[in-house]
Amino acid sequence: MTEYVKKGSIQVDKVLANFVENEVLPGLNISAEDVWNGLSLLDKTYSTKNRDLLQKRAQLQTLIDQYHQERRGQSFDRHDYQRFLRDIGYLVDAPESFSIETQNVDQEIATLAGPQLVVPVTNARYALNAANARWGSLYDAFYGTDALPYEGDEKTSSGFHQGRGERVIARVRQFLDETFPLSTGSWKDVSEIKIVDEQCIFTCLNVQSSLQNKEQFVAYKGQDKLQNIILQHNGLHINIVINPDSPIGKSDKAGVSDVVIESALTTIMDCEDSVATVDGEDKTLAYRNWLGLMKGDLVASFEKGGKTVERRMVQDLVYKTPNGEDLVLRGRSLMLVRNVGHLMTNPAVLGADGEELHEGLLDALMTSLIGMHDLQKEPSQTKNSQTGSVYIVKPKMHGPEEVAFTNDILGSVEDILGLKKYTLKMGIMDEERRTTVNLAACIHAAKNRVVFINTGFLDRTGDEIHTSMQAGPMVRKADMKSTPWIHAYEQHNVDVGLSSGLSGRAQIGKGMWAMPDLMAGMLAQKIGHPQSGANTAWVPSPTAATLHALHYHMVNVSEVQQNLLQRDPASLDDILTIPLAQGTNWSEQELQEEVDNNLQGILGYVVRWVDQGVGCSKVPDIHDVGLMEDRATLRISSQHLANWLHHGVVTRDMVEQRMRAMAEVVDRQNAGDSLYEPMAKEPLKSIAFLAAHDLVFQGISQPSGYTEPVLHRRRAEKKKEASA
Repeated sequence: MTEYVKKGSIQVDKVLANFVENEVLPGLNISAEDVWNGLSLLDKTYSTKNRDLLQKRAQLQTLIDQYHQERRGQSFDRHDYQRFLRDIGYLVDAPESFSIETQNVDQEIATLAGPQLVVPVTNARYALNAANARWGSLYDAFYGTDALPYEGDEKTSSGFHQGRGERVIARVRQFLDETFPLSTGSWKDVSEIKIVDEQCIFTCLNVQSSLQNKEQFVAYKGQDKLQNIILQHNGLHINIVINPDSPIGKSDKAGVSDVVIESALTTIMDCEDSVATVDGEDKTLAYRNWLGLMKGDLVASFEKGGKTVERRMVQDLVYKTPNGEDLVLRGRSLMLVRNVGHLMTNPAVLGADGEELHEGLLDALMTSLIGMHDLQKEPSQTKNSQTGSVYIVKPKMHGPEEVAFTNDILGSVEDILGLKKYTLKMGIMDEERRTTVNLAACIHAAKNRVVFINTGFLDRTGDEIHTSMQAGPMVRKADMKSTPWIHAYEQHNVDVGLSSGLSGRAQIGKGMWAMPDLMAGMLAQKIGHPQSGANTAWVPSPTAATLHALHYHMVNVSEVQQNLLQRDPASLDDILTIPLAQGTNWSEQELQEEVDNNLQGILGYVVRWVDQGVGCSKVPDIHDVGLMEDRATLRISSQHLANWLHHGVVTRDMVEQRMRAMAEVVDRQNAGDSLYEPMAKEPLKSIAFLAAHDLVFQGISQPSGYTEPVLHRRRAEKKKEASA
């Protein structure tokens, strides 16, 4: 039973209230009274508007449903459809040409291009791994993954495989030759590296050589005994570690023991899709870890290999430039924090009317308040933002009115906390259809705050299906990526971002590579993201960040963006092309494959979310390939099944039967998890199974097809059961 304490006109979960007053506020020049009065003010000012905006979403959806129902069986008229969307206010006029005016943006966001991690902030170990993933070993990344294809017994060898080690070193030397070519010779023949007259000199086959581009050498460490040389390309650094006494270095002609490259430039610490935070206790955990990250004192202890390992945040790195000055390189990934969207409420706080407060209002104040610990650090301390900014990513906004609403909320939070206007920056996630078609207006609504836009295939597809639910049955899920709207959507995001002046000021991002064990595939395919003009893209692990960083050496994103400014913008006609199936005469086998794929994915994710409170993890798919899953995957799968059920492509009986069969598959896949609770034996007694059932069979009635209402309700039910 939650115990509340009265604070101003609101009631706050005692666990959360004690955390704020005893852990967050010490060291800050703001009182508890100011904080709680401020949250009360946010409730009074914005709660009604929040509900009105959600009601507008529902009203627009009803009108769109009616439009399609009235025209069922008729050929699609794109001109009439667009006229209709404008008439109801779904489509709005784009603003006149403009450029964003955001100031004080860190270079990791504004000018550098590189990988981005997204991690659940509730998992301290993952959060620390991500924060420390600014640098990664290329040797380790190639040795431990299929990015370098395995040969012979390399994968099954129990100890260090000498042959694979040699192949790894050869592959990394190839990268060095391609990116930092020498004036004479090859990196594979380097037998000595030394600093002479402020230059980096290499000996190759008894001949002295230097870098073709001498400006790539920017720093080193070790006056008497060279330990590191720092090179730079496309704004990114690499650290060549020289240690002839190490196991690797002693067998290297030049004593090189590793090549460490700048990897995850930025990380989104997630309070939304990858976490399960359904009450004050859960929210406190999320905020406590964010506090540790902002103060720099977060610690995680865990068992590994029979030993207790303690993980802390790394410090910045100091080297000497060729002329003897200090060069400080950031040791940590720059951290952003993702708040929740406008939909959900949370029992952590009850508003003046006694109802649960909208969770986005709570996140806005709490994550910003905690961010003040970073803002007030001394110059000598390791800071997150060098420019005095707090970066808040806001998901699931529908159109410019909702972006303007967030902009107003952040302005009020600045006033409450005494922060300079526009200290709080905003990342706009382009993952809802109404935001996509009005993206320029959305950016304009936050033109003094915006630092980030991106695309997200899964959420965006879930909303695409839900918005056009009544138009007809959709194509198979795997075929979505080849439909016209998805290509236009991805291009449109970049086009609008560039025309709005984001280049050199903000990030244009692309979505996740979800298969952390398939790094060869990622290396082959994800280069398409920087080639598309995106200066960041999501990766599932620090190792993936190290490998994806190679793409930003291969592609100069700034040059790509300048070239893309000359192309014709993506077509709105294409973006609004509904991905309807051209006939539904799939075979019984094809239908079952589609249903099984969706159901197995839903059950595999939901069972951990509901039973264990795990919001993001590597979940095996129906082919036992591990996928990094969060709620976005759930949204597309549940909406796809709901669509096929609604249009009679599959029957309820068939889906019910296959859901029980897939529960058996998921039980088998989790047999080695001691915390796992099987579903298949008594599915109607499994809260997780019932949650999956709700998501599918109540999918049409879920607002915008979101999964949160069902998941939160069922998780709260599970927690209550566990505490009984």
